[in-house]
Amino acid sequence: MEQRRGTDTAERSRSWGDERLSLLSAVGAALTDREVMRHALDQAVSELGGIAGLVHWSCGPAGSRQLRLVLASGLPLPVLRAWEEIRQDVAPLAPARAVRDGRFVWIPAAATEALAGPREDGRPSSGILPAATTVASVPLIGPDGPVGALSVLTGPWEPTGEQIAFLQAVGHWAERRLARSAAGPDEGDEPPWWQQRPGGPVLRQSLEAAKAGSWEWGVRTGEMRWDRAGLTLLGIPDSYERRIESWIDLIHPEDVPRVMAATEKSLRERSDYEAEYRVHRPDGTTGWVQSRAHLELDEHGEPVRMVGKVWDTTESRMARESVGQALRYMSDAFFAVNREWRITFLNVEAERLVGPAGEVLGRPLWEGPAGDVPELEERCRRAAAGGRPAGFDIRWPTDGRWYHIRLVSVPDGLTAYLTDVTDRRTRAARRAEAERAGAEQAARISELSNALADAVTTRDVVDVVAAHVLPPFGASGLLMLCLEGGRLNVVGSVGYPLPFLRRIDGVPAFEGYRLLNEVLGARRPYFIPSAEEYERLFPDLAGNPAIAHKNAWAVLPLTASGNAIGTCSISFDEPRRFSADERTLLTAISGMVAQALARARLYDTEHARAQALQRGLLPRALPTPAAVTSTVRYLPASSGTDIGGDWYDVIPLSAERVALVIGDVMGHGLAEAATMGRLRTAVHTLANLELPPDEVLAHLNEVVSDLGDDSYATCLYALYDPVSGVCSLARAGHPPPLVVRPDGGVECPDSVPDPPLGATEPPFTTVDLRLPDGSLLVLYTDGLVESATRDIDTGIAECAQVLTSERGRLLTSPPPRPHPDRPEQDGPEQDGPDRADHERLDRLCDLLVGAMLPAQQLTADDTALLIARLHGLAPGNIAGWPLPEGPVAAGLARAHVREQLTAWGLQELVATTELLAGELVANVVRHARGPTRLRLIRSRSLLCEVSDASPTTPRIRRAAETDEGGRGLQLVSALSQRWGTRYTAEGKCIWTEQPIPRTGTPS
Repeated sequence: MEQRRGTDTAERSRSWGDERLSLLSAVGAALTDREVMRHALDQAVSELGGIAGLVHWSCGPAGSRQLRLVLASGLPLPVLRAWEEIRQDVAPLAPARAVRDGRFVWIPAAATEALAGPREDGRPSSGILPAATTVASVPLIGPDGPVGALSVLTGPWEPTGEQIAFLQAVGHWAERRLARSAAGPDEGDEPPWWQQRPGGPVLRQSLEAAKAGSWEWGVRTGEMRWDRAGLTLLGIPDSYERRIESWIDLIHPEDVPRVMAATEKSLRERSDYEAEYRVHRPDGTTGWVQSRAHLELDEHGEPVRMVGKVWDTTESRMARESVGQALRYMSDAFFAVNREWRITFLNVEAERLVGPAGEVLGRPLWEGPAGDVPELEERCRRAAAGGRPAGFDIRWPTDGRWYHIRLVSVPDGLTAYLTDVTDRRTRAARRAEAERAGAEQAARISELSNALADAVTTRDVVDVVAAHVLPPFGASGLLMLCLEGGRLNVVGSVGYPLPFLRRIDGVPAFEGYRLLNEVLGARRPYFIPSAEEYERLFPDLAGNPAIAHKNAWAVLPLTASGNAIGTCSISFDEPRRFSADERTLLTAISGMVAQALARARLYDTEHARAQALQRGLLPRALPTPAAVTSTVRYLPASSGTDIGGDWYDVIPLSAERVALVIGDVMGHGLAEAATMGRLRTAVHTLANLELPPDEVLAHLNEVVSDLGDDSYATCLYALYDPVSGVCSLARAGHPPPLVVRPDGGVECPDSVPDPPLGATEPPFTTVDLRLPDGSLLVLYTDGLVESATRDIDTGIAECAQVLTSERGRLLTSPPPRPHPDRPEQDGPEQDGPDRADHERLDRLCDLLVGAMLPAQQLTADDTALLIARLHGLAPGNIAGWPLPEGPVAAGLARAHVREQLTAWGLQELVATTELLAGELVANVVRHARGPTRLRLIRSRSLLCEVSDASPTTPRIRRAAETDEGGRGLQLVSALSQRWGTRYTAEGKCIWTEQPIPRTGTPS
């Protein structure tokens, strides 16, 4: 039952196939055999679900065992390159096995790909079929047996019985169709196609269309046989003599040696034969052909015959020659080298670079100029090894020009294309230079803008312009003039001699100096390239170039907010032509400079006013009391625009005592400077009341507190008594003083400071220091020792190191003083030592400031520095006596005065001093209470003091004519230079001061 069903299915398949093929024959009656066969192939491929169809035919002379692909459908020929020629004795291939066995064959196509291997040129075959591809082939049968095969490339599935039957039906149909065409009227003189084995009409159609033929040469017999297509291709008549000599006679004489050499090589090496050569046909035409053949050997390995094919290459050769001509005469250089790096071709342009073709062809590339190109050989070898194109720029040594070389690897070597890119690189370099110049210009403008934004004073603006404008332009001179009161005044210059500046300073702005007048009046720049042009334009100013030592100028107007404020001249030592870009840039720069200069001038004006106010609030000169030799330094902040509130004072008091004061109002500005003036006035008032340091600070604290919650100040108040040698000091938030002993030792009193004024409540702490004669007291504000990079403790330690350095010890050592029994006096005797000590302290101030505040370091705070040398009074200049109570005290006081002044050699002052002492003692007896004490102090003046236990302060009053008393203090005021009252711990002290005559000084 199953067998009958299978038979029925096969019968139906054959019937269906016959119907389809009959329809194809009817439709294709007017088509050529080749076209009909292609349609049949399409039907077979469609039936089996394949990807391509192939027809192979047995080609070549009789006895040839070679199958050639004569028809293909479904895939391009490059993919089927491995199937073009198949040896019938290669059984693993499906078409060959179908022809050999005469039956249907289905096997994988992978075997075909593997056996095909690489192409004859050594490269791998292109277009590898999918790995799962299989081949179904049926033989094409002629009268004498199989003469070809019809194949379908399909998938991994095995064809069904119906598909196999259809494929066989197509094969039978193809056999019948080709048999009929073999007996057609055009080929009636030809035998049937199976008798023309292997060159039937179908093969002729395909080969003649391709201008290709087959040949066979009997190596031993010398017989040379051609098929019909070969005879047609070579133009040989049918009656030709079938000898190898007939073929040699057709070869162009110039090509014979090369063709014969290839033939001998094939015979000698038992290798394939291939040659391309020209042929002279009997009809007189000439063409190019290419032959390719293989040897057939006997059982001993000796050549028996050579079987090959020949095809026309005239058109391709002409195309190649056209390409060669184009390569030879193209504008770019082109050369080729083989695998041994020998030059095989170069065009005309390459000959200019590498050398004449007659001299360099066949020679190694590196023996010529190419060997001198850095890294060229390495890159060429890398490109050849990698098989990928490479391109880069090189500079050719023979002409010094730049070329872009493109290296392309080819099977037999390497080709190189050289394009001259010198002009392109030049343009690119110019663009890059322009971009770089633009970037540099933008950067310079940005730097200049930032620097001008940071410039505060007019001097700053001049320095910025000199630093950022002159160097880029190669200028050597800068002159900036500002309009003030109708005249142009020099506010800054660089590179100009003083005589020229004197000549130019203060010239009228709008007349008398035509160059500057026109620049300022018309508000347009002048660019003068040479001294000759300067003198031609301004003959009345002809002497200026020689005086200024300049030879080119850019004179620019300075305009700010629509107003002309001055001129800016940039000058050069050598003549110079200004380009359009330079003129534009300089004009733009002048606008920026004008804005900065206008702002700086406003600052200079305001700052000058503020500094004048500050100078008016600070002491113009320090007093010179006998007890101290002092010097001071005040340095405003070097950054910022506001003035500070630092102040200092030296205040002489009674009994040769001296108050040393230094302080700092927190903040900067006019308000702080005004506060500083108020505090300084208050300190003077409080000091003259003879108050102790802690009470002075208490009263100052009230003053600061009354100014508001945001007002604070620091202060150090020191009171030095030369009689006792005690220095009492109190400080409110202020850095401690440094004390330099006569032996050079430096110490910082270790005391905790009270909070700043305005931030605390009394009482304040007082520290008493007993300091020997010649000691130094160094007072300073925090600006000296504190900064953003240094804390205050580190600054104090550094300051102490400066004082103890070798230079510091030399300047802090005390000078020799007068004999202790001689008084301090004004006059030539005393001016010398005091002046020397003052100069020494001045140098010490400079040393401290230079070390702690370098000139190049910007400071954000003001700095005040006060250094005082302390001079104690010798015991021999002081005399004191207790006095009894009652009226007898006045007489006793006069007696003590008379004796002591006589001992001191001050007889001229005896009478006056006796009267003063008597009146003071009488005032105590009448209005106060004991104990009473008298003291005389000899210094630069004579001091007479009477102290008692009463806190009542005497006051001068106007006495009437009838009053018996009230005139004593009037007499004291009239006889003394100064007098006053101070409070003591026991009560009060009334004192008088008289000048000592120089003539009264004992020798």
